[in-house]
Amino acid sequence: MQQTDPALPVADVFNADCPSRMILSHVSSRWGGLVLVALRDGRLRFSELRRRIGGISERMLAQTLQVLEADGLISRRDHGEVPPRVDYCLTEAGEAIAIRYFELAQWIEANLGRLGTQPAQSGG
Repeated sequence: MQQTDPALPVADVFNADCPSRMILSHVSSRWGGLVLVALRDGRLRFSELRRRIGGISERMLAQTLQVLEADGLISRRDHGEVPPRVDYCLTEAGEAIAIRYFELAQWIEANLGRLGTQPAQSGG
């Protein structure tokens, strides 16, 4: 894979011990990419994110946000208020990944009819 900064060690996502593989798994997890795409338009509070991403539980959203923050892809801002007010936004690295993930999501939506899955049929 292409290395962007020659001062950094060479990353290899195919190497089981490379940290890039872990970050890739976080971004491509069921919820990680959706959180990044949801934050493309700007800061959102926890409850706003949960409403925006259909089907995600509070627990899973909290875990996903913690992981993406630890990876340096999102930033958490605590306003120090009672009741608590916390919001999240993309970092520069998060923005770069969110753009690519969004493009992939758009392509899938535009080509859904050509792909091997069809929406589940209800009824008998």
